[in-house]
Amino acid sequence: MRALADFVMRGRLQATFAVVIAAALPLLFWVSAAAGSLVVLRRGLHDALGIVAWALLPTLLWWHFGEPRPLLVLFGTLVLALVLRASVSWTRVLLASVLLGVLYGVIIDAVFGETVKRNAAELLELMPQMLGEAYQQMSADEKARVGNLLTPVLTGLMAALLQLLSLLSLLLGRYWQALLYNPGGFAREFRAVRLPAPIAVVLLVGIFLLPGLGIELAMLTPLCSVPLAFAGVALLHGLVAQQRLGRFWLVGLYVSLLLFMQLVYPLLVVLAVVDSLFDFRGRAARDGASGPTDGEG
Repeated sequence: MRALADFVMRGRLQATFAVVIAAALPLLFWVSAAAGSLVVLRRGLHDALGIVAWALLPTLLWWHFGEPRPLLVLFGTLVLALVLRASVSWTRVLLASVLLGVLYGVIIDAVFGETVKRNAAELLELMPQMLGEAYQQMSADEKARVGNLLTPVLTGLMAALLQLLSLLSLLLGRYWQALLYNPGGFAREFRAVRLPAPIAVVLLVGIFLLPGLGIELAMLTPLCSVPLAFAGVALLHGLVAQQRLGRFWLVGLYVSLLLFMQLVYPLLVVLAVVDSLFDFRGRAARDGASGPTDGEG
């Protein structure tokens, strides 16, 4: 990875080559977005525009063949990189990612709305098998509400996936930047990510309360959960580093996230909200500073 980052930063020609080739190759569009974000973070938008403009050619071609992710993730990652470069604040980046997710949702609904509706209809037919007796015990109104919620929720899930890919691409670009110019800086920066309590509460409202105000607002549930889950992962990284625990714990986290997504993901969201209120890392640092020396420090 360091070799690729070094190649990208060697010059405009090398950066353009890396961004365009990665965008053209199947399933490597996130590398192109990360490389573009690295250029934005290090050199600014003016230098990055001439490089990223060439990447539009393969991403637009992918869009023509029905694959919107390369173009959307490239655009989203660059927007988030600009926010990070201007603010040096992951909190603002995470908030901007929610707005970006809403934009993704609007684009998905406008361009691929009919496909999403067909998928929702197919999923609705499978509901009796998936939910079993619980679905049979629902009233007609409840079943109708579930059917109405499927389309915006599916749209929100697709948008949240693009939102997450944009954040991860930016994360990789920031990691490359630190690797080249500030070794160790990325780890410290990521471990310190913590959402202020008012922001965490607003995101929680977006997850649970806003969908009750309108069916279309159900799209916000997955979008608002992404920043909280991101902050939850940062919290665990920070605690592992503070307590000097082995990497085994982080490996276990990501394996559990892959295998038990439905259980671990909500837990990360809850941890992030509680941490925004009680600041676990700050408390651990204060306890560590006063406790272990027994007054002999």
